[in-house]
Amino acid sequence: MSTAMRVALTGRNVEITPSLRQLVGRRLTRLERLLNDNALSAQVVLTREKHRHVTDIIVHTRGDHILKGLGNDGTWPQSVGVAVEKVMQQAHKVKERWEDRKRRARGGRTVTPAVARPEEAPSQGPHIVRARRYAVKPMRIEDAALAVAVDTNAFLVFRNAETDEVTILYRRKDGHLGLIEP
Repeated sequence: MSTAMRVALTGRNVEITPSLRQLVGRRLTRLERLLNDNALSAQVVLTREKHRHVTDIIVHTRGDHILKGLGNDGTWPQSVGVAVEKVMQQAHKVKERWEDRKRRARGGRTVTPAVARPEEAPSQGPHIVRARRYAVKPMRIEDAALAVAVDTNAFLVFRNAETDEVTILYRRKDGHLGLIEP
């Protein structure tokens, strides 16, 4: 829904004729198109001082922005055109600021796309949990057997004190201990 900008036209030492009103209306149409519904009202003062035609335009926009343009020339079309161009330049700057603010607001809320996780393969067996460190202590086989019997772990990796090789002692399902010497 578009709301038209209210225009107040005042003449000082000038009679506001329908053609003069139409001229100002046509020039302000470009400004309305640029600002869309953000232009609330415009106050246009036309003043004639001897041979000079002075146009003073004040436009109120949303966000309490006030755009001002002053045109001073020999004819009304040129004077109004100069004033409207000055207001248009200010309107472009204001509109850029509004759009930048919108972009920043959108940019802050955007969520970075989640990194696609590789699909986990369906588990086909027991899950493997890696232990980062495991202390391999030198000990005799008898001491390792006592450690496995007391410990809750089902195995023990140790360095055999007699052969100086890494050896694994584990608890078997039948309750006996198994020894692996690679």
